[in-house]
Amino acid sequence: MSVVIFDLDGTLIDSAPDIHAASNRVLAEDGLPPLSFDQVRSFIGKGVPHLVARLLDASGEAADGPRHAAMVARFTAGYEDAVGLTRPYPGVLDALDALAGRRLGICTNKPLAPTLAVLRHLGMEARFAAILGGDSLPVRKPDPAPLLATRERLGGGPVVYVGDSEVDAQTAAAAGLPFALYTRGYRHTPVADLPHDAAFDDFAELPGIVARLLRG
Repeated sequence: MSVVIFDLDGTLIDSAPDIHAASNRVLAEDGLPPLSFDQVRSFIGKGVPHLVARLLDASGEAADGPRHAAMVARFTAGYEDAVGLTRPYPGVLDALDALAGRRLGICTNKPLAPTLAVLRHLGMEARFAAILGGDSLPVRKPDPAPLLATRERLGGGPVVYVGDSEVDAQTAAAAGLPFALYTRGYRHTPVADLPHDAAFDDFAELPGIVARLLRG
């Protein structure tokens, strides 16, 4: 049976509003001013330690300074509850229904506990047979190990990886797996400059793209 593995933030769900709110909460706790939605959105994708480093840098603080570890801990402690503003992208649930004959998994840099929390909140957890978070292994994407481990947990076989960002494109290339790029996510680079096998902006297109890539 074939496999489809998804990134989460910026691919299946738009979690930026909740991440923005959580970021400004931890900044306020340290007496730092809030950052704009667009600033925080641009920091998403490489895991919580990277996000916090970027928050500190944008606030004029040392990214790897003494505040970093404590802020990571506070952000992580509140992250499981950061679900109220998060929504699936349009068409995601229908696309997952259409792909239900394949084994589905998630490989994300979001920590596992908040990953599971938001999937449960949205009623999506049961759709995926394997879910790896950014703290499930010692390394995170773009290292290919998490993506390859997700494939292994799904039993192997032909795979398509679906993501939205530079990190996802790098991960798929490093793993040697076909990559479908969702173009309405959190990427910063023009689509033409990212390695991908297919690109789409409407999830209604995804089942056909998956079928084509698996045939190819």
